[in-house]
Amino acid sequence: MKLAHGTLLLVLDGAQMLLLRNDGDTGHPDLAVIKNCKAGEPGNRAALSDAPGVGFVSAGFGRDSYGKADSHQEDEDRFVAEAAEALAQAISGQEGGLIVVAPPTALGVLRKHYSPTVKKRVIAEIAKNFTNHTVDQIARQIMAHDV
Repeated sequence: MKLAHGTLLLVLDGAQMLLLRNDGDTGHPDLAVIKNCKAGEPGNRAALSDAPGVGFVSAGFGRDSYGKADSHQEDEDRFVAEAAEALAQAISGQEGGLIVVAPPTALGVLRKHYSPTVKKRVIAEIAKNFTNHTVDQIARQIMAHDV
């Protein structure tokens, strides 16, 4: 895939967000970091300190316990939603297309929170996790990827 000058890249997972802009040309991308943030980790003790609820069975003996929600997934979904808001603000003053790189689960959550202007600017979505790569590795991976 070619990266035109001014193309924005959002590289995201449930805990990290990296917003990049290609300041180079199509043949030789030069990705500049616009925004880099990470989600805070509350830890299991804080997140899972409450026991699951218990209800009485209307027929027979015993009690039913209610299943717990996956608090880590909820935190990741919240972070991705906040990243979508930050993306909408960041692209308001920028020109060019937008490429989104995220794992499939995060990509699904992110799509629900795209603003109309972001939807118009998306030229490609890549269902991969590149958050642990360097900026140079991300550029190589994007250039090697076929859409």
